[in-house]
Amino acid sequence: MTIYFDNAATTKPCPEAVEAVTRAVTEGYGNPSSGHALGRAAARELAAARESVAAAVGCESSELIFTSGGTEADNMAIRGGAFIQRHRNRHIITSEAEHDAVRRTCQQLQGQGYEVTFLKPDRSGAVSADDVMGALREDTGLISLMLVNNETGAVTDIAGISSAVRRANPNVLIHSDCVQALLKVPFTPKKLGVDMLTVSSHKIHGPKGAGALYVRRGLRLPGMVAGGGQEGGIRPGTEPMPAILGFGAAARAGKATFNEDVKRMGELKERLREGLLSAVPGLKIIGDSAAPHILGISLPGYKSEVIMNLLDAKGICVSKSSACKKGARSHVLEAMGESPETIDGAIRISLSKYSTVEEADIFIRELKAASETLRVKIR
Repeated sequence: MTIYFDNAATTKPCPEAVEAVTRAVTEGYGNPSSGHALGRAAARELAAARESVAAAVGCESSELIFTSGGTEADNMAIRGGAFIQRHRNRHIITSEAEHDAVRRTCQQLQGQGYEVTFLKPDRSGAVSADDVMGALREDTGLISLMLVNNETGAVTDIAGISSAVRRANPNVLIHSDCVQALLKVPFTPKKLGVDMLTVSSHKIHGPKGAGALYVRRGLRLPGMVAGGGQEGGIRPGTEPMPAILGFGAAARAGKATFNEDVKRMGELKERLREGLLSAVPGLKIIGDSAAPHILGISLPGYKSEVIMNLLDAKGICVSKSSACKKGARSHVLEAMGESPETIDGAIRISLSKYSTVEEADIFIRELKAASETLRVKIR
């Protein structure tokens, strides 16, 4: 039996997505830019997938640009927004808790003459509106902050931040990485008050290789590459139809069961939290996750790699931080001010709509057994 509790890294494709991908590969393989019947059918499928993703995001289909995933969409938003503001507003605000797709892109822009303020998150991993307003300047051109932190599940009040920023400086462009938020917490771009917003297929039980960038109507991003006119000329190239159609199918299926899925994940997270605190002496909950699917824990004095290996041997999949970091120490937990001992013993548990009570109870039992086996002194 495999227990998969690493859904913040990627999710198991849902049956609807698998069916859509299979159909696109075997039957609807036409190029949506072609004028013949097979191409026209593919174009209709592309439009339907865009409508489904837009419905899940809460925007118009014309405001969505399909990308290869969240990383590309983040890069397009930040580099494009910085380019638009390049003449006068070259100050960028982000945080030290952002995904590397945002953080490293902003670091690269620093080398190109932009000034970037990296805000520290609070102890939950969220960023406060007061800190954003304290960093806001007359020449601030772009703000990029994630809605749900991918390591702690902390939720930043993007709507409150946007409202305050608009009152003080309406010329600022605001982007939010919502990759971990889509179909986990309720939002729409309008309610968040953002100009750009990033989502990804494989975080919502769709296939890898597809993401989307919401761009507010009236905002024109520059194309990052040259090519044909696909995706409004902003992201040219033949669309990866299997991935996009799978994305659309997963978005459609997830939106239909959103309320019950979120309720189930939230209840399961609380069961894990309470059960682990009771069963494993010295275990620490990291942050105060408001998202229903992410629970950060630590066993100070343990090494997370060792614990993960013991769990892996039992068929249990978890992670120590963002999968994109490939074993590096979490910059998010460092920015939150966690001790090296806590960071080194940190494990991220992330759930999906397919996670079960039985799996949660087995996980509690096996983590308790692993901690006892290692006989590590917990300080």
